[in-house]
Amino acid sequence: MTTNLKEEQIPRRRAGSSFVALIVAAVIGGASLLSPPASLAGEGVVIPAPTLDETAKSGTETAILAGGCFWGVQGVFQHVDGVISATSGYAGGSAANATYDMVSNGSTGHAEAVQIVYDPMKVTYGHLLQIFFSVVTDPTTLNYQGPDHGTQYRSAIFPTNGEQAKIAKAYIAELDAAHAFGGPIVTAVEAPAKFYRAEDHHQDFLALNPTYPYIVRNDLPKVADLKAMFPEDYHAKPVLVMN
Repeated sequence: MTTNLKEEQIPRRRAGSSFVALIVAAVIGGASLLSPPASLAGEGVVIPAPTLDETAKSGTETAILAGGCFWGVQGVFQHVDGVISATSGYAGGSAANATYDMVSNGSTGHAEAVQIVYDPMKVTYGHLLQIFFSVVTDPTTLNYQGPDHGTQYRSAIFPTNGEQAKIAKAYIAELDAAHAFGGPIVTAVEAPAKFYRAEDHHQDFLALNPTYPYIVRNDLPKVADLKAMFPEDYHAKPVLVMN
């Protein structure tokens, strides 16, 4: 599948000239871009699992998480064992609809988010949050993640039931009390929100575009951290949205 993103749609995700030079040099030198250069290592944080978690149960559950650009959030969770699907989209806004063009200027209140359908017999909600805080999002930065700024890139949790809200709030309090990060956690546990599926060209973006400069710089290190920090949860073949 060829991703057709217009230049004006993604000005915030263009690489600087120095990084473009790095990519060109790597290609000329025959280096693989499927793994990030050593100088671009991720910044994963080892944190404890939550004390409070859901019990394993049959069936499926749905989680909605926002942690900056949805390309990387989706890309990480597509590699987590027990995740059945991870779909990029928008959540948390007041507008009656959400599209990339509407959300990208930050005026609708939506955040780029990922809807995760998972098997709680294989992975629990609390463990998904542990992965989320460990390798996906920086929970100490308010309304921005990496190079992306604005409320649409906020770190947020949208519980889909009361149990999830209780687990998320307890876990954040637990991590704050333990001073697990370099500052207080600003990730908000927001009200349940309707999820709007993102456009097709945003789905599976990391898997389909592993050499895209933004992905190499910002998101492949997160997948590498997942593999290194949670090897028992890492699934090499991503579960894709598009066929």
